[in-house]
Amino acid sequence: MGVIKVKNPRTGAYDYEIMPPNEKELNAIAGRLRKAQPAWEAQGPEARGAVLLKFAEALANNRDDLIACLTQDTGRHFISMVEVDGAIGAIKRWAAAAPALMESAKDTGHSTAMPHLAFKTNLRAYGLVGCISPWNFPLTLSLIDAVPALMAGCAVLLKPSEVTSRFAAPLQGALTEVPELEAVFDIVLGAGETGAQLVNAVDAICFTGSVATGRKVGAAAADAFIPAFLELGGKDPAIVLPSADLERAATALLRGSIANTGQACQSIERIYVHASIADAFEALLVEKAGAVTLNAENMSQGQLGPFIFEQQACIVESQIEDAKSKGARVLAGGAIEDHGGKWLKPTVLADVTQDMAVMTQETFGPVLPLTRFDDVGEAVAAA
Repeated sequence: MGVIKVKNPRTGAYDYEIMPPNEKELNAIAGRLRKAQPAWEAQGPEARGAVLLKFAEALANNRDDLIACLTQDTGRHFISMVEVDGAIGAIKRWAAAAPALMESAKDTGHSTAMPHLAFKTNLRAYGLVGCISPWNFPLTLSLIDAVPALMAGCAVLLKPSEVTSRFAAPLQGALTEVPELEAVFDIVLGAGETGAQLVNAVDAICFTGSVATGRKVGAAAADAFIPAFLELGGKDPAIVLPSADLERAATALLRGSIANTGQACQSIERIYVHASIADAFEALLVEKAGAVTLNAENMSQGQLGPFIFEQQACIVESQIEDAKSKGARVLAGGAIEDHGGKWLKPTVLADVTQDMAVMTQETFGPVLPLTRFDDVGEAVAAA
């Protein structure tokens, strides 16, 4: 396994590289974490929460470096600030909430099938939890499973996406400020091969990412006979009814479709519009989409950043071309722009049908496919 070169999403240049561990090195890290885990679990949730609060403080100490690296990773600045501040807040919330949550999960009672049998719950942490996170929100989704697992008493081994690896250095730097947490939490960098090795080194695996990769992780976890927690992509629908405030609906659905350049699993990716209001809604949506600007020339100006992963731009482009070839009309946007990295202005598609990839496959880009309906029941069923 050799060096992996990382591309800058704004310039298109390979300006960073990572060296994945080999399997022996990864297993050694896993063994060290697993050895430290029992003492970590034995501290209890309140003590673990106090350590996590130190970690939140360490992230705050490294805030500027984290934001700078996330900005390079993703080609966006404002959301990078939101990620760091949001992660600090999430850690504080888990530290406060976890003790009561764990206490409430303890249960006692009698079996309903055999009333003479009594039971009580004994909570035990998984020794080592693996977390594989994606590139669209690198810090947020690296910690979204790691922090609650740590609060539960698990040790955690994190593998962020190889597409966005720069932020791992200041994250590791923050960890070194909290030695008691560093003993049970570590980061390895690498691509799919490293992720596959990780599954075989842990007691439970948490994965956030695409359906295709999630299937592979789930199958590997089943083969290793460990639990898998999978948060995968979606194809989220919206229905616009005749009673809707069209101005607000157009604004909300545009924002819901293009936030983070559409690179979010909860992005609105299908819009069903009642035929009686479709013309008016389309006109509003096209007007609002046309007012959105790119941040290609200046990151501090413009609302839309680049595709973080260049391959995603190719996927989105192929879906747009498929829709056009089957009769869809492009009302706004529609063309990938090359400014070193890849950008796409908000793309509104009309006359979209269910046989088009843009309606059946995750897009993960700023694309708003519109289809009309007459019967609300049919729209709900389609959604």
